Amino acid sequence: MSSLLPEAPLEGGLLGRVQFWFACAFAIGWTGVVCGGLFYQFGMWEYPCPLCIVQRMFMLLAAMGAAHIVRTALTNGAVTGRDYMMGWGLALVAAIAGSFASWRQTMLHVLPGDKGYGSEVFGLHLYVWAWILFQASVVAVGIVLAFAHATADRVVPAEGPGPYRTVGMAALWFLGLVIAVNLVAVFLEAGLHWFLPDDPVRYRFFYDVGILD
Repeated sequence: MSSLLPEAPLEGGLLGRVQFWFACAFAIGWTGVVCGGLFYQFGMWEYPCPLCIVQRMFMLLAAMGAAHIVRTALTNGAVTGRDYMMGWGLALVAAIAGSFASWRQTMLHVLPGDKGYGSEVFGLHLYVWAWILFQASVVAVGIVLAFAHATADRVVPAEGPGPYRTVGMAALWFLGLVIAVNLVAVFLEAGLHWFLPDDPVRYRFFYDVGILD
């Protein structure tokens, strides 16, 4: 085990296991939200604007915070208070920053008559949903941080085959795959340029290299 773990024998506990499953759900949930954005990008042919990309980055960063807790539990069989603070702290910063980015995009289209950017889901644009989910994440992370004293240094039976390792590894691989896909998607849209246009209408990489004219 890591040298950061206490020398005293660790105890089990329901809250420790719940915290692990919540971290898995948090990482998978935000990764799934980014997948939804990728569906609209490649399935509905909607080009994400710079603010959309920024929101995706913070979504993935929030998922990475939870993934740190999952990875630590899989590696050490327990999560120290320090690792809980690091993981959920990263997720909290990402959720707050992402909330500001989605709020900014919402305010750009708040005037009467403005149709907004992109499609709607259940009557709300994707960036409005992003703002709601970021705000909900701030509350959720605050709650789990409040109980961190009762969930840290608890045994998580993640060593060897079993549902803990299976789901945990699936969450980590899912996140890593979506990060890679998102990097490729952004590169194709930005092409050989430093900045995305405010209202993108094509994948500039293919025009930059002469594949399309």
